[in-house]
Amino acid sequence: MTTKMQETELLQEEKFQELEEFIKANNDKKGFLIPVLHKAQEIFGYLPKEVQAFVAENMNVPVSTVMGVVTFYSFFRMNPVGRHTITVCMGTACYVRGAKKIMEAVEKTLGIKPGETTEDRRFSLGVQRCLGACGLAPVIMVDNDVHGRMTAKKLEQVLELYK
Repeated sequence: MTTKMQETELLQEEKFQELEEFIKANNDKKGFLIPVLHKAQEIFGYLPKEVQAFVAENMNVPVSTVMGVVTFYSFFRMNPVGRHTITVCMGTACYVRGAKKIMEAVEKTLGIKPGETTEDRRFSLGVQRCLGACGLAPVIMVDNDVHGRMTAKKLEQVLELYK
C-alpha cells in the first residue's frame, strides 16, 4: 500500500520523465529553450527553481540563462496558480469608479496580493490595465467570466460561484 507522499513523489517523477523525454526529442533544435519551458509549465503548472535547474541540466545551459528567460517573459510563472484566476481591471474607467476599493476588498477577503495564490490554491490574483468593459466599470474577471458594476458586497457573492 502506497502512502499519499509516495504517490506524490511518483507523480513528480513521472512529470520529470515526461519533460526529459520532450527535451531529448527536441534537443537538437537550436533555440528550443522557450518551447521546453512552455512544456515544463504545461506539465508542472508553473516553473519552480528545481524544474528550472532540471531544464538547464538537461539542455546543457546555465541555470541563469533559464531563469533569465523565465523572469523576462510574463507568460512564465514561478509560483503555483489557483484553480481560478481573478483579474481586477485598473483601467481609467474602472479606477475612477472604485477599482482600488475592489482590489482592497479582494486582498482582504482572500488574504493575497496581486501575483499571489491562496494557500488552498483556489484563487490567484492579477491586475489588468483594461478588460475592455468600461461601460460596466468597475470590472473583475474570474477565469473568462466578466463581472461588472462590482462592489465589495457583490464580490463575496461572485467568489462563492467559484468553489
